[in-house]
Amino acid sequence: MRVLVAEDERDLNAIIVKRLSDEDYAVDSVYDGKTALEYLGAAAYDIALLDVMMPVLDGFEVLRRYRDSGGKTPVLFLTARDSIDDRVLGLDTGADDYLVKPFSFQELLARMRVLLRRSHSSSAPAILSAGDLILDPASHKVVRGGRPIDLSSKEFSMLEYLMRNRGVVLSRESIREHTWSWDYDGESNIVDVYIRYLRKKIDDGSDEKLIQTVRGTGYMIKGETE
Repeated sequence: MRVLVAEDERDLNAIIVKRLSDEDYAVDSVYDGKTALEYLGAAAYDIALLDVMMPVLDGFEVLRRYRDSGGKTPVLFLTARDSIDDRVLGLDTGADDYLVKPFSFQELLARMRVLLRRSHSSSAPAILSAGDLILDPASHKVVRGGRPIDLSSKEFSMLEYLMRNRGVVLSRESIREHTWSWDYDGESNIVDVYIRYLRKKIDDGSDEKLIQTVRGTGYMIKGETE
């Protein structure tokens, strides 16, 4: 899952990024509203955490412009402004939730999970399938042919992305951007490495190989007619 954190308090920004990264989210972070709006327009995020009081553009204006441009990413406001009027303004502007500082990180995670479930349930089937491969985003369970498959968080995130786009060829860059943050500076072949991990766990021992390589382009999960 890919998250944008827009928070101008740098210490708090760093703490949120560290905690989310520890939970295996791919996180991009910015410190002002203008940059937040640019990031939202440049990448497909699963959720965005926006501070209200940011320089250049405040969170309300960022969200207003983003929604006016057709942006659908769920947005959770993080703010010290706790008046009813501020909450109503945030929700009316298009926010999906509103969390007042200081907050418990466990509550932040719980609210993010609710928004992610709501977003996925409204845009895609609750259970994803390809042949005899079944993936349940809510419970993080994967089964093939009745056999449970144990995946790491990164493996699960990559497989879910492939299955939500079943039958569509996804470039390595697209997969990397969805699974890792923009500032990832590790192995350049990280997508290929994780595809090998997935193939070993999902396709080894099965007559039908579901994870397909499209030479020179990327990878895909076989569709119904493939």
